[in-house]
Amino acid sequence: MSRVSRRVGAIHESATMAITERARQLKASGRPTISFGAGEPDFPTPSHIVEAAIAAARDPRNHHYTPNAGLPELREAVAENTLEHSSVEVSPGQVLITNGGKQAVYLGMAALLDPGDEVLVPAPYWVTYPEAAALAGGIPVPVDTNDSSGFKVTIDQLDRLTSDRTKMLVFVSPSNPTGAVYSGEEVAAIGEWAGQHGVWVLTDEIYQRLVYGGIQARSIASVAETEDRWVIVNGVAKTYAMTGWRVGWLVGPLDVVTAASNHQSHLSSNVNNIAQRAALAGLKGPAGPIEEMRLAFDGRRRIMHAMLSKMAGVTNVEPEGAFYCFPGFAAHMDRFGSTMALASHLLEEANVAVVPGEAFGLDGFARLSYALSDDDLELGLERMASVLEKAVD
Repeated sequence: MSRVSRRVGAIHESATMAITERARQLKASGRPTISFGAGEPDFPTPSHIVEAAIAAARDPRNHHYTPNAGLPELREAVAENTLEHSSVEVSPGQVLITNGGKQAVYLGMAALLDPGDEVLVPAPYWVTYPEAAALAGGIPVPVDTNDSSGFKVTIDQLDRLTSDRTKMLVFVSPSNPTGAVYSGEEVAAIGEWAGQHGVWVLTDEIYQRLVYGGIQARSIASVAETEDRWVIVNGVAKTYAMTGWRVGWLVGPLDVVTAASNHQSHLSSNVNNIAQRAALAGLKGPAGPIEEMRLAFDGRRRIMHAMLSKMAGVTNVEPEGAFYCFPGFAAHMDRFGSTMALASHLLEEANVAVVPGEAFGLDGFARLSYALSDDDLELGLERMASVLEKAVD
């Protein structure tokens, strides 16, 4: 009999968190390390949100248990936010406040999946999706994409990989790790496909407000054909620079949200009240700080794309959302064999940390976050360019 259960023992450490921690350790040891690994804004949380949290900490109402599904006023604000930005009308009762977006992903999958149910997961994918599916007893089925398709899945691919056990499609736009954003027409086509096949859609919309070039990220939950077979995952982490506050939410049909809420009641009870009050201040507060951050990310996006596109042996599809580039290193694979080995080389020779594509289910590529200071961004890319130029000589 094993000491650790097979189910939990099969979970892999988050590669993005591991890379970030390794870069932090190297920097603490004196190495001038620059990390492109972090999936979080480098900005502080806007001051009006922080002030709301300070006031909440002084209020005795927040020193006790509150409703397991979340503060009523926050659930109402999320419902309003969902209508405004996802074009989906829901009641506060269809909202569950969770400990970050990751918990929302897990609870959504746990509420919907039975052992053996298959989950279509477009690859490259955020590292948590297949792990959460497997923990819930599901079987993740990668849907491979590449830069030639703009890292977007097609209806033909979905048709080929769908079986009588297919229960769910994970849909992410804007994408982590690629920054790809599906057009409105593409979203409608995939939503129609899901409706025709009776497939549930778990749509992660955590980056929906971080889009560039005048485009918009349409929610697949707004497509009529999906009917009531969708759940939305979202939160304050990326839009409001609140990754450490751990507030996310799950939105969906009442029966699914009720089941997920019952699960959370035994898992963690209510989310931290101070953080919930802070999240409420973010949703109800001014949009100015959000737009300032988005514009800063847009500038860095353009710089990173231009610099990566000029590097020896590197290709890069210009991202339209989130805060990542996902460049290809095919010309370097003969020498290094994998982007895992290339990432190790860059860390040792350039003091630059990137997340290898293997972590996201696609070798030959790597994820670079541009959520870091302008100076570090340009210096880190210059170091990369110098090392890669020597590698192809």
